[in-house]
Amino acid sequence: MDVPTPTSERPRRGAELELRIDSLAYGGAGVARTDGYVVFVRDAIPGDRVRAQVTKSKRSYAEGRAVELLEPSPERIEPRAHHPGAPWQVLPYERQLETKAAQVEDALRRIGRLDDFALEPIEPAVERWRYRNKLEYSFGADERGELVCGFHAPGRFDRIEPLDDCLLASERGNAVREQVLAWCRSEGLTAWDRRTHDGMLRNLVVREGRRTGQLQARLVTSEGPLRAEALAGAVDCDGLLWTRAGALGETTAGGDTRVLAGSAELEEEIGDLRLKISPEAFFQTNTEMAERLYGVAAEYAALRGWERVFDLYCGIGTVGLTLAARAGELWGLEVVEAAVADAIDNARRNDVEHAHFFAGDVRLALRELVDQAGRPDVLVVDPPRAGLSKKIVRRVIEAAPRRIVYVSCNPTTLAPNAAQLTEAGWTLRRVRPVDMFPQTPHIECVALLERAA
Repeated sequence: MDVPTPTSERPRRGAELELRIDSLAYGGAGVARTDGYVVFVRDAIPGDRVRAQVTKSKRSYAEGRAVELLEPSPERIEPRAHHPGAPWQVLPYERQLETKAAQVEDALRRIGRLDDFALEPIEPAVERWRYRNKLEYSFGADERGELVCGFHAPGRFDRIEPLDDCLLASERGNAVREQVLAWCRSEGLTAWDRRTHDGMLRNLVVREGRRTGQLQARLVTSEGPLRAEALAGAVDCDGLLWTRAGALGETTAGGDTRVLAGSAELEEEIGDLRLKISPEAFFQTNTEMAERLYGVAAEYAALRGWERVFDLYCGIGTVGLTLAARAGELWGLEVVEAAVADAIDNARRNDVEHAHFFAGDVRLALRELVDQAGRPDVLVVDPPRAGLSKKIVRRVIEAAPRRIVYVSCNPTTLAPNAAQLTEAGWTLRRVRPVDMFPQTPHIECVALLERAA
């Protein structure tokens, strides 16, 4: 949305304001205005009257958090449970869908200045709760100093809020989290302090094969001793891993990973595919909705059996292999070598002989791929949240596919990318939002761009 020029003095950081929320911004913050000055308020929904504390003050807008709900919105509903990872659970689900679809349209029209495309009805989630196949928890300490395992409190890097039951995870996934926590407490292990960098326990990653029933737990710690065999005996899962990390920042990537029990890989099924997923490989965190998402991508690709398909940012090959049965040939490109190895193995497992996967930076390797394989008829791209850089867009333009299927997890970066492509001769035809993440403001969508013959 356009931010107007303020007509009054901007509030100082720490100031408290009484505000009425009138809409939701992309990312989930409530939007309020005071004398033309915009304030984005966390933990508030349209219709709420709140007392908000300013956390950031800029010339044309401020950010804050609701510290008191003075008058609830008529739309506000009771949350099922305290859960920092489900901030939109106070909003009726139909309103969540309506807001997400509107934000996709707003980004394309306002940021991309795009018109004449068909915004198709949003695909609602199959499951509204307990839908995630992967959760990353953090360790911390409560007010009494007891070890806890949960999520970061909103806006706090150093405070972890415990969970009795993570309503985004399955019951079995919750049981594994509780088993690991109980064992760590019995061992007297301490949480890693994000200020002093002392302590042992950093994160716990729990992954689940929703179709296969396989469950994997990966404990991320600082360097130090751990009674690995005892931990393996205390946790009921199909694969137990231990990662020792030395980075100062909190991340579950990297480090030295050791398999304590079971297998390092998790198996999952998407449609007719059986896939292997390495510990750090990207896989859509909602299996059921990933099938819907890839179904939309296949519909937009409109393959007839002879086309050459490029799959950029292919990961472990999920999108491309879903399309492979209807393609003449498939070429995948991904910078993470372990993911490429998974993609090659997944093609072999599923008897897909006309798929070829390569490790390389799209920015540098796309030209070489065109030289080797020829120009693509259909190009599928599923980039990270930052979208495509201008240089990568130029490489896509050089590749000159007739049809581009853009899978986006961020409409505010899809919009400028789509605008660049339309300026180069493609037309944005169709866009369909897909609700991968109920109870949260996150939005996924698929866009189809076509070039005149």
